[in-house]
Amino acid sequence: MSPSIHSKDVEKDAAGSDYAHLTNDTVQSFSWDNITVTVKDRRSKQPLDILSNVNGIVDAGEILALMGPSGSGKTTLLNVLAHRGATPHATTTQTLCINGTRTSLTKFRKLSSYVEQEDALVGSLTVRETLYFAAQLALPSSISKAERLTRIESLLSAFGLRNQADTLIGTPIRKGVSGGQKRRLSVASQLVTSPKILFLDEPTSGLDSAASFEVMKFVRDMAKRHKVLVIASIHQPSTTTFELFDKLMLLSRGKVAYNGPVSELKDYFAKLGYNMPLYTNPAEFVIDLVNTDFSHDASESARQLSHLHTSCPNNTSQLPPPSPPPHLRRHRQPLLIPLTLIHRSFIKSHRDVVAYGIRIAMYMGLAIMMGTVWLRLSPTQTNIQSFTNAIFFGGAFMSFMAVAYIPAYLEDLSIYTKERANGLYGPTAFMLANFVIGLPYLFLIAVLFSVISYWLGNFVPSAEGFWTWVLWLFLDLLAAESLVVLLSSLIPIFVVALAATAFANGLWMCVNGFMVQPQTLNVFWRYVFHYIDYQAIDKV
Repeated sequence: MSPSIHSKDVEKDAAGSDYAHLTNDTVQSFSWDNITVTVKDRRSKQPLDILSNVNGIVDAGEILALMGPSGSGKTTLLNVLAHRGATPHATTTQTLCINGTRTSLTKFRKLSSYVEQEDALVGSLTVRETLYFAAQLALPSSISKAERLTRIESLLSAFGLRNQADTLIGTPIRKGVSGGQKRRLSVASQLVTSPKILFLDEPTSGLDSAASFEVMKFVRDMAKRHKVLVIASIHQPSTTTFELFDKLMLLSRGKVAYNGPVSELKDYFAKLGYNMPLYTNPAEFVIDLVNTDFSHDASESARQLSHLHTSCPNNTSQLPPPSPPPHLRRHRQPLLIPLTLIHRSFIKSHRDVVAYGIRIAMYMGLAIMMGTVWLRLSPTQTNIQSFTNAIFFGGAFMSFMAVAYIPAYLEDLSIYTKERANGLYGPTAFMLANFVIGLPYLFLIAVLFSVISYWLGNFVPSAEGFWTWVLWLFLDLLAAESLVVLLSSLIPIFVVALAATAFANGLWMCVNGFMVQPQTLNVFWRYVFHYIDYQAIDKV
């Protein structure tokens, strides 16, 4: 059953007036100094700076926009600031401080949240349930249920999601909310945790201008009222949306072309000789100014860009005087996290027909096919090979068809990756919830399959024989699904994970001892793979 998370409509102001008392953290400023990210150029094999000597500071209650043309380093900088990996095989130097004091990754994650550009939401949950589980996973256990529900209702109203509160996010076979509504929900699900530093990667992606303005207006009001630091990468916002930001850091080719208040942008570039035409969107103007991808005169563009880089007055250290380190959020109860994940996974599993519903129907079809092919075999010596083949077919193809679990698991994995990066929980809680939820479904599949195939095939007509068969199939399915989890975790790409799992199951079929006797199996296949095959016979 779904959680009891409905409540009476609570009228709150758009900025969420109950936000402040959810945390005792004190963050006055967030600063960074000398951020440089270097990779090896693929062609020249020489070091190449993606970011070069980037400095900046954001004070409590301010919103900083990271802007620049494609490839300028916006997302890389955002990832570095959020204590995330900049890019694979990169060398990073940085000084990141809160209130002038360096902090560890663990402490930083307790104070911050990151909204990624790609929405990672559980499609089988409703909008309200998504916010509910976000609150359960992130808020301290000392926060009462009433306070959580009040916060959820406030966010639903502020982000224009009240009418969609009980609508599913959407799955491949069940339509849900729109793409823009998903984007708003992604932002709201991070604000429910009451972060003091909020990172937004393209928060208005997929939204029209009106929705973009409303989302950023709520973020701005929340930041001003409760002194939250917001850093957002954004691509050419409308004029009204752009004016909601306090500061702009304009990047081009990994260097800073402007770092200062949005209100001073026009005068600053005018003094450098770059006058902004009337009725021009300032965001579009500055992006065009530093974008050299479509320039017809490469030397002139390089000269102009060099002029902008060297003229930027704030390309110096931005570290403020040190102040006492911030208090941390109170710890959550360790047992609450796996229980919440199990609860969420249970709702997902019984609503998502792709995860188990279609698989159960598929296994039932397989059971009917097997039972009617090996129909009422007489228990005689001449049918020994037929019974052996039936046992092989039942186990091998049951485990092979576990590949149908890959899409559902990859969705879970993407959610876990996002939530772990925000410091909500680790791999142990995730795997425990995944394992516990899968057990009853796999056992149900084994029983239903056996009820049809075992008796039609005329196996040993006894309860002991039947339940031995069920237990063997259940353990076989459990091992097969564990293999799916392992390979999908190592290679989280659907097509590649599917191919790798299919190959592994084909390998187990060949070396398990049914096709070729273990004693006559090639020594390489026998000693390397046969003895680790979970379907193998004659392991003694």
